[in-house]
Order: sequence, then C-alpha cells, then structure tokens
Amino acid sequence: MSKIANAFKNGTAFIGFLTAGDPTIDKTVEFILAMEEAGCDLIEIGIPFSDPMAEGVVIQDANVRALKHNTTTDDVFDIVRRVREKTDVPLVFLTYINPVFFYGYEKFFKKCAELGIDGIISPDLPYEEKGEIAEIAKANDVDVISLIAPTSSERIQMIAGDASGFIYVVSSLGVTGMRSEIKTDLNAILEDIREVTDLPLAVGFGINTPEQAKNIGKIADGVIVGSAIVKIIEKYGEDATEPLKEYVSSMKKASNE
Repeated sequence: MSKIANAFKNGTAFIGFLTAGDPTIDKTVEFILAMEEAGCDLIEIGIPFSDPMAEGVVIQDANVRALKHNTTTDDVFDIVRRVREKTDVPLVFLTYINPVFFYGYEKFFKKCAELGIDGIISPDLPYEEKGEIAEIAKANDVDVISLIAPTSSERIQMIAGDASGFIYVVSSLGVTGMRSEIKTDLNAILEDIREVTDLPLAVGFGINTPEQAKNIGKIADGVIVGSAIVKIIEKYGEDATEPLKEYVSSMKKASNE
C-alpha cells in the first residue's frame, strides 16, 4: 500500500518539490535525501517535460536545464531506485500526462510499484479523464493525487469524493511561483472539501516564506513548496545541499508553529 498517509502522522506535513536532473542526476539524489533529513515528510519529484503548462518561470527553467542534460524518464526512475536504497520517505511524481503516455501506462505504473513511488500528480489530467490511468495506478498501489483549485467550487464533491492519497489544494489562480500574498479564502475551500472527504488536505502554489507556512499550517494538513526550493537549486547549483537543508528545516518548523 501507499505510504502517503505516513507523511501526515506527525503534525502538519511539509512537502517539498524539485525537478529531477537539475542540476544533475547525482545531485538530485543527494538533494532528496538532504530534504528528507531536514524535515520533508513527502517529496514530489518532477519529471522533466518540454511544456509544463502549470509552472511559472522558475520551474519552467528547471525543466529546461534538466532536459538540456538529456534527463529521461528512465533516469528519473534510477533516481528513485537510488533514493529507495537509503530511505522510505513517501515519494510522489509530478508529471504531465504526455511522458506517462509515451512511456506506456502499464510499464510506467509497474515501474512505480517496483521502485516505491507512492503517488502521481498530473496537473493537465482533468477529473473527467482520470479513468485513463486510475485502474492501472490502483492495481500498482499508486495514488492518483487530485488537485482542487479556487475555481473548483462546483466540482469539489465530485473530485474529493473520488480522491486518494491526499488532496492538493491550489492556493491561487495561475501558475506555480512564489507569491508575496495569498488572497484566496482557503478556510472556505478547506471546509467545503472536508465535508466530502477525510483525506489529508495539503496546500500549494505560491508558498515560500515561514510566515506563509505558519499560516497555512494552522488550517491545512500539509504545506507544499516547490518554486522556492527550485530557486535555491538554481542559485547554488551543485552546492545547494546545505542551503536546501536550512530552508526546509525552517519551513517545516514554521508549518507546525
């Protein structure tokens, strides 16, 4: 069974994201292990893709850097294999559906099961088309993580009622990226979702400061940070390990204050 529930056992979960292959395969393995050591309860691994439509410029650039190094889906699976030699931390792929389709659904999810990938998030897979992978994923104990956006109000019951693992609550309209202020009425959205499901609710998109993490941590079950982590990797490159650990540690602490 998926280990995702374990991420939410000890207070508010801190969920970190990075793009596989940025700056290198070896460093991605090192960064994932460092992030777990510093307090990440679950880690999202982005599979590089040429057209990541939900991403802002920071993660777009990370995809470009990884693809310039010819990072393939098999390379990403190799990263997971090496990480799994060291840790059981819950791992989730963030990927657009095209690379999964191209790899082959059966082959992809079988590989996820073999290597211990616990879930998949696909921002461009609408609920109505989830059935394309749902049964194959379930047969391989991989949770298909549902996203609920501020515009999803009329669809919350439908999406949340059929969700598994955890629910990714999108904090803001638009693409990923660091925001100085999150204006969405998250309390109302979270209340609506909790009427339908007991799954953990993790909030992402725009969160980058300890103050934001503290505020989100008071109302949600998990805090998701992507662009701020990727920005540290962009800034420090192969020397990002220690800055990553410092940042993750501060955000994990703030999430539970």
